[in-house]
Amino acid sequence: MLKGLIGAGVIGLFFLMGSFSTAVAMVVAEGLITTAVVERTPVDAIQSYPVSIGELYCFTRVAGALQGESLTHIWLYEGREMARIDLLVGAGNWRTWSLKTFIPEWKGSWRVDIFDGAGKKLMSIPFTLI
Repeated sequence: MLKGLIGAGVIGLFFLMGSFSTAVAMVVAEGLITTAVVERTPVDAIQSYPVSIGELYCFTRVAGALQGESLTHIWLYEGREMARIDLLVGAGNWRTWSLKTFIPEWKGSWRVDIFDGAGKKLMSIPFTLI
């Protein structure tokens, strides 16, 4: 009888342990470069755009975040850091964005690298200014 109870206890413990999930990590559910954000929604998604636009936004929607976590947008031109913008996350599913202003001499390859608060790269978004 004791042997049967021990076996049932081990099975119960196995199911109990299996019901615990690991912590959900923040992921970028949507990341894009856009010409504007209206009512917390990007109006378009660009990959190449005239430098004469003057400014662009990096829109990021994260999932699995904890309130108070942070993101960093690093804007890079030809591999050189041009701006670093820290953004707070207010909920598990959160939309946020950063804005970068451009001058005409900055034609070429750009990207925005998105990092979590621990410094882990979550996404890289390339685009070109022509």
